[in-house]
Amino acid sequence: MSLSTTFPVSLEFFPGKTAEGAEKIRAVRKDLYVLKPEFCSVTYGAGGSTQQGTFAAVAEILAEGVVAAAHFSCVGATKASVRAELETLKNMGVNRLVALRGDMPSVYGSEGEFRHACDLVEFIRDEMGDHFYLEVAAYPETHPRARSPEHDLHAFAMKVKSGANSAITQYFYNPDAYFRFVDDARKMGVSVPIIPGIMPITNSSQLLRFSDMCGAEIPRWVRLRLLAFKEDTASIRAFGLDVVTHMCEQLKAGGAPSLHFYTMNQSAPALEICKRLGYPT
Repeated sequence: MSLSTTFPVSLEFFPGKTAEGAEKIRAVRKDLYVLKPEFCSVTYGAGGSTQQGTFAAVAEILAEGVVAAAHFSCVGATKASVRAELETLKNMGVNRLVALRGDMPSVYGSEGEFRHACDLVEFIRDEMGDHFYLEVAAYPETHPRARSPEHDLHAFAMKVKSGANSAITQYFYNPDAYFRFVDDARKMGVSVPIIPGIMPITNSSQLLRFSDMCGAEIPRWVRLRLLAFKEDTASIRAFGLDVVTHMCEQLKAGGAPSLHFYTMNQSAPALEICKRLGYPT
């Protein structure tokens, strides 16, 4: 089974911390542009800690002729600081944002003037009207700090009703969780596209550790296979490609609107998955 080449993909990058890192990411982006991404997003560190690098990467992507979406978090921020940053992005030619509450860095003593992501979405709409296309985060397996799945779903619906255009999910490896989440969101009146986030599997220890922290479940059979491979990197990557490709096929067949790849600033995994799905690479 292959996906139609008209089925859209989007890509996420994080800003490089050094000049060498930024140069590497430029090469990765160039390789991945063969996929003709609908947009490329750039992450934003806790409390805006990578703001300069994020804005620089966004400017480069725009200059490369690709739609760029800046991650935009509000934790620890004031309305005045957010207003100024929105003006900066608007003047740069950015018209797409991924609006997030964000993680609180330890140096902050307060949460700032925005308690929730829905407050940020509402503020952006009040300040900027429809200039920005707004994406928000969704958690098919429930946000790790949510009081309950029902509370988390309600919070997601509030973000959308505050003015979001679409949503991108946390990565997952159980497509049933995604389909159930979408069904539940639709029952709450959420009609915007909910785009599945796709994380290629390349490093098992890193993936297992990160997934345990962020609440993304690794199915038991996948976890056991990854642990059995130990340090056999080639087998881990081959197995990961099979698992993620099959999941993408299921998502497309089940009605997902597109695929959003968390590239981890690597080109080969996403390119190979898309090649298997029928994209020209």
